[in-house]
Amino acid sequence: MTYEQAAKRIEELRAVIDYHSRLYYDNDRPEIEDDEFDALTRELKELEAAYPDLITPDSYTQRVHGELSRLFTEVRHEVLLGSLQDVFSLDEVRSFDARIRETVSDPVYVVEPKIDGLSTAIEYRDGIFYRGATRGNGEVGEDVSANLRTIAAIPDRLTEPVSRLIVRGEVYMPHDNFAALVAAQEENGEQPFKNPRNAAAGSLRQKDPTVAARRGLSIFAFNVQLIEGEQVTSHAASIERMKALGLSVIPFYTVCRTADELCAEIERIGEIRSGLPFDIDGAVVKVDDLAQREQIGSTSKFPKWALAYKYPPEEKLTRLLDVEVTVGRTGVLTPTGVFEPVTLAGTTVSRATLHNQDYINEKDIGIGDTVVLRKAGEIIPEVVRVAEKAADHRRFTLPSVCPSCGQPTVRVEGEAATRCVYAGCPAQLCRNIIHFVSRPAMDIDGLGTAVVEQLIAEGKIRAAYDLYTLKKEEIAAMEGLGEKSADNLLAAIDKSRGNDLYRLLFALGIRHIGEKAAKVLAEHYGTMEALMAADAEDLARIDGVGGVLADSVVSFFAEEQNRLTVEKLQEAGVNMTCLTERKDDRFVGLTFVLTGTLPTMGRSEASALIEQYGGKTSGSVSKKTSIVLAGEDAGSKLTKAQTLGIRIIDEAEFLEMLK
Repeated sequence: MTYEQAAKRIEELRAVIDYHSRLYYDNDRPEIEDDEFDALTRELKELEAAYPDLITPDSYTQRVHGELSRLFTEVRHEVLLGSLQDVFSLDEVRSFDARIRETVSDPVYVVEPKIDGLSTAIEYRDGIFYRGATRGNGEVGEDVSANLRTIAAIPDRLTEPVSRLIVRGEVYMPHDNFAALVAAQEENGEQPFKNPRNAAAGSLRQKDPTVAARRGLSIFAFNVQLIEGEQVTSHAASIERMKALGLSVIPFYTVCRTADELCAEIERIGEIRSGLPFDIDGAVVKVDDLAQREQIGSTSKFPKWALAYKYPPEEKLTRLLDVEVTVGRTGVLTPTGVFEPVTLAGTTVSRATLHNQDYINEKDIGIGDTVVLRKAGEIIPEVVRVAEKAADHRRFTLPSVCPSCGQPTVRVEGEAATRCVYAGCPAQLCRNIIHFVSRPAMDIDGLGTAVVEQLIAEGKIRAAYDLYTLKKEEIAAMEGLGEKSADNLLAAIDKSRGNDLYRLLFALGIRHIGEKAAKVLAEHYGTMEALMAADAEDLARIDGVGGVLADSVVSFFAEEQNRLTVEKLQEAGVNMTCLTERKDDRFVGLTFVLTGTLPTMGRSEASALIEQYGGKTSGSVSKKTSIVLAGEDAGSKLTKAQTLGIRIIDEAEFLEMLK
């Protein structure tokens, strides 16, 4: 390769690597596999080593990666959170040991699993959690304290009141939680996270801490960055000290003294990694003695006293025998590939989700093709690529009619999912009725999941409107129920007939229409008849609705079966009129955010009062927020409101505004 060719290739590699680096570190949505990315960076390092005058300060090889989000406050790290030099062969590990021995005598190493998650720095002051931040670019990270506080493995208080402690840890998502999250995303027609690392990063960088709380994140602390008033002399001792303080530390580590021991431990970790309940992508080797580390030193990007051995992914060839399409509770059609069985990461794999039509199109997958399978995050089988197309190759296409009910399927522009939108689809019936009777919808007490499933199984209901024709003797004869239960259930059903229109709109399960949008529509049109007659243009002009919601409403009522559902409900005596009357317009144009616990009223009660006087409520603070109504333990929303200079009131002032 000539100098000019090398310069051109280096420029190409940097552009490609920077693109995929942003997707991985900042968007948590990688497009290529880790080993493909590693191959690109290895090629860049080799070319730069051969042509050192082509190295520039902004090259991927010369800096720590991770852009900062505007959603979070910046935190400057007191101690740099650097990255490690990656190696991919045991020969490189032996060379590393030889270099270390040129600088220090009789080095002792610690080998530990390389947890695949999001690196964070957590600070304690006087033994109490003070702040936590992402690594960011190594020098400056993002303050994600509110999200970190939701992680049970991070204690609010240490076992001792250490004056100041900063530790570095890896936030990760356990395999079971990742599998459950992906299943829920598939069910909702969302683009699923590619692996546990991206799921953990995407969850920790949410502006709403309740999202992180639901995701079931955990953490392993693996390094003491700073500790005041104490002297720690070795890495192994620092791990034991963190453990004694009540922190969740890396699950195991091994002390090694020779290159042979290093290689044996790396191989051992590689053999057991498929059985671990969390994801690792390598093994980390560190010089144990901190004084020796000072002697060995660091480069501008990597410490010379440590390395990360990266394990190659396990891939197998197999043939796609069939594609099964199932309909989820939300109407999403999910294609599942059926393969000739192969062993991957210690288990036999014969099925893998093909996600959606975009995924199938991108990889050009057809029945009969020979494909490469691997396990994403060592858990969920996935098709990496088609290795050989069948002689009669034809790309698989999701059906245009629902396999459960035979009604046409639809795909909304901009969405990945193909759906059945027929409300009477058997595959969706149970879920739809459970939603219909839920508290924020028609609020029919006594109709839990078990009762609904029993009613469907015994053929007593085939749609939500059948609830209003149930007879006492039918209910009383059901297992686990009786006359008293039947009377209570019928009373609750009868009471629901008088609900406000917005409850019914929400209960119908119209795509994208939540409680707030249902209230806006009910108050604007006044009757179900007027809403059903509205076109998308009229709907989109309503403040708080917009084009997506408008199209969703029009599409829903365009379906004959959905219009029949409304007709049957009306025949059953269900109210079709808005009952909410605006008292006056004092809050028109104002957006309130409620946070914390109010002394005498719940948030739903306060929200209802705001809406009765023409105001709107929002779940997050922004520059568009007019007033924040704050109670006890208000948290991050109050802090953000103070930062933005937004007006803050308490319940007493709110009640004065209502007089």
